Amino acid sequence: MPSLIEFTMQIGIDSFVETIVGSGRSSGELGAERVRELLEEIELADRVGVDVYGIGEHHREEYIASSPAVLLAAAAARTRNIRLTSAVTVLSSDDPVRVFQDFATLDLISQGRAEMIVGRGSFIESYPLFGYDTRHYDELFAEKLDLLLELREQTRVSWEGKHRPSLTGQGVWPRPLQARLPIRLGVGGTPQSFARAGALGLPLTVAIIGGEPHRFRPLIDLYREAGRRAGHAPEALDVAVHAIGFLADTTQEAADVLWPAYSTTFTRIGRERGWPPTTRAAFDAQRSEDGAFFVGDPETVAKKMARVSEVLGGVSRITLMMSGGPLPHARMLHAIELLGAGVRSWLPRLVPGRSQTG
Repeated sequence: MPSLIEFTMQIGIDSFVETIVGSGRSSGELGAERVRELLEEIELADRVGVDVYGIGEHHREEYIASSPAVLLAAAAARTRNIRLTSAVTVLSSDDPVRVFQDFATLDLISQGRAEMIVGRGSFIESYPLFGYDTRHYDELFAEKLDLLLELREQTRVSWEGKHRPSLTGQGVWPRPLQARLPIRLGVGGTPQSFARAGALGLPLTVAIIGGEPHRFRPLIDLYREAGRRAGHAPEALDVAVHAIGFLADTTQEAADVLWPAYSTTFTRIGRERGWPPTTRAAFDAQRSEDGAFFVGDPETVAKKMARVSEVLGGVSRITLMMSGGPLPHARMLHAIELLGAGVRSWLPRLVPGRSQTG
């Protein structure tokens, strides 16, 4: 007969540490205020039982997130349980040695709570900033990921590549507290990225920021099949989801609070990329049962998480993009409370863990 089912899905928050530009205040003043708010938000997330907090690397005026490891280290010193991760680290334009050292140091500060999600980045500002050519977009990432994985396994590494000077047995310190620093691969919708993660046996974080989540199922199946063919155990082929979300006491209130900030951000990005202005109707469509957004009261968000996990064949973690900044700080704090206490209480009734028979 079936044994008891253990609930396993984690919930989290991702942020780009967005701030408001054009207010007339100095960038330093705005930045200091936003960082203070950010640390309050992460402290609260830790207290109310949110499992993970991620900060995504960006090099733009409106985001104070060019150095996620530094911000996460500040949070590590003020928290006890929450796992702390990048979301993502733009590995293609960084040095894998320095990335490893930064997150190994974060692991020591946090007493074993550090992770990283690495990817190529959805914005390209870091490439010219650090002297890289976007024509080598994928080649840079593949080579640097190879080195990063070597650094995780060996203190002294001999390695040769095209875009970075070779290593000839140099030691890389410090070493993390965790035996193997957790590294996830962040992907969008490119089949090659899913297949690469599977072949390497790396856990996967899928960014689903629009459309219908069920459309990602073939890509996730591709990931799992690539992992199976490479000989990786099924439990190593772990899938997480990063998505846009926000919570309030009622679903309508959550939508009405999030909409102005969402509209401002995505209209600005749309102008840069040639997209049409976003509309409230399109935003509301993404809040529907089949849409990508997790916006609502705790029960609504929990049910959406359960539904997405089911259509994707089971996910271990869902993190909601809640950047703050354009959102009132008090609203952010309340949303975090609802996520940690409200959604956490609903999920075990809706999402089964891995069951065993005995």
